Amino acid sequence: MYTSARPFEWAVFVAVVIGVMVIDIALLGKRGRHMSFREAVVRSLFNVAVGLLFGVFVWLRLGQELAASYLVAYLVEESLSVDNLFVFLIIFSYFKLSDSRQHRVLAWGVAGAMIMRAIFIFAGAALLHRFHWLTYGFGAFLIFTGLKLAFRKGEDSVNPEDNIALKLARRFLRTTEEYHGDHFTVVKDGVRYATPLFLVLVVIEVTDLLFAVDSVPAVLAVSRDVFVVYTSNIMAILGLRALYFVLAGMMNRFHHLGTGLALILIFIGAKMAFVDFVPIPTLVSLAVIVAVLAGSIVLSLLRPPDGDAGAASPRK
Repeated sequence: MYTSARPFEWAVFVAVVIGVMVIDIALLGKRGRHMSFREAVVRSLFNVAVGLLFGVFVWLRLGQELAASYLVAYLVEESLSVDNLFVFLIIFSYFKLSDSRQHRVLAWGVAGAMIMRAIFIFAGAALLHRFHWLTYGFGAFLIFTGLKLAFRKGEDSVNPEDNIALKLARRFLRTTEEYHGDHFTVVKDGVRYATPLFLVLVVIEVTDLLFAVDSVPAVLAVSRDVFVVYTSNIMAILGLRALYFVLAGMMNRFHHLGTGLALILIFIGAKMAFVDFVPIPTLVSLAVIVAVLAGSIVLSLLRPPDGDAGAASPRK
């Protein structure tokens, strides 16, 4: 695996992550605390600012090329996260979770995502380093995923009951029928039971694992430097909790974003598949991604959907 970062750069990254998490706990540590839409927007902007400032740090320490790669990977992961959070919104609505329970599940979900992404990224980078031909397979997979996302039907939906992890958890775990506050488990008559909140966490973690199958190859298409890939991924993930509540407040506004994300996946897949034939400079990739994202958002605002029919639908 290749990385140009030294222990100092990794130490700074860990310090930033811990700092953001401490601030998050300090502001949202109280159970039952409600996050307003305005606060969610402010906190999302703060997390984006931290992510971009870390990009400046990468530029100062590792140079312009890696900083540009970091920014592209960060934008790709942040963009895909928006689509993924729509699925989380459906899952939480299905299980009728209160705000405090959503906070708790998202906090543990983010922690689990950090661990899973580390495994996926380091394993993927090692495989690509050892077996270069996998690059073409990853690229083709991203193109296929982008086409599937582009041609999905508006009525597509996610049914949490179809989640295989939920079915297995209900089959092999002792579970209660009712929630017990914000607890994942509860002891009754000397026996420990999983609460429905734990089942929701299982669904969220497995769902994020499936999302990683898309996002990790996408960021590996941008750079093979594991420091750039992993830090950009985690910086985007850190702000998911606040971003979720922003999207919950304006779910139907960015109905063309799904098409934009599909175009980005197709572009990144093509970049990866044809890297040995038509190499695309990182700055060009950055310009394309920014233009597609901005265009899909502006188009969504200029052409609002009729009712809910044109709202962005989550992918399966």
